[in-house]
Amino acid sequence: MSSLAGPSSIYLASRSPRRRELLRQIGVAHEVLTQRMSSERGIDVNEDPLPGEKPRDYVVRVCRDKAESGWMRLIQRRLPLRGVLAADTTVCIGDEILGTPADAAEAASFLARLSGREHEVLTAVAFKLVERMEVELSVTAVRFRELGSAEINRYVASGEPMDKAGAYGIQGRAGAFITEIRGSYSGVMGLPLYETALLLQRFGFATTD
Repeated sequence: MSSLAGPSSIYLASRSPRRRELLRQIGVAHEVLTQRMSSERGIDVNEDPLPGEKPRDYVVRVCRDKAESGWMRLIQRRLPLRGVLAADTTVCIGDEILGTPADAAEAASFLARLSGREHEVLTAVAFKLVERMEVELSVTAVRFRELGSAEINRYVASGEPMDKAGAYGIQGRAGAFITEIRGSYSGVMGLPLYETALLLQRFGFATTD
């Protein structure tokens, strides 16, 4: 078993370049944990909503499972024992979850649903170190202006919506769709910096050095 490493670096259980950039913004040294290999045992993260599961419960569950799965990977690979940070983001209209679109048609459908109305972006952040895990949840209200079908089709054709919850990225072209935001801009990007810093500080990690 590897020994517990000092609180100078963490593992990020995500390949998202946006999350890496946001961690660097607050001065957090980190390494990316790659995906679980077929030879490794451990939980598979079920990202399908469970029957009757509310969006806030859903995003917290998936985030916790990602952190647990990341911890299992570092144990199995005998890596130095550092904390594992995981995050999950979802978009919802009421109790309806708009996840990552399966194809261009679904992306266009999501954007048409978001047009001219307010929705919520939920991002959960979990940090796992040995037996301890803590979770924070960021809730942000976002309002879109009215979008025409031609505009939606052009945006979908750009490819930007295809790997993003709700089929849009606030840091990209979709920033021009947004008339109002109440909450965490970085949370909509995929990693709420305030909540992330709170978690890390509670585990003894300094940020913004």
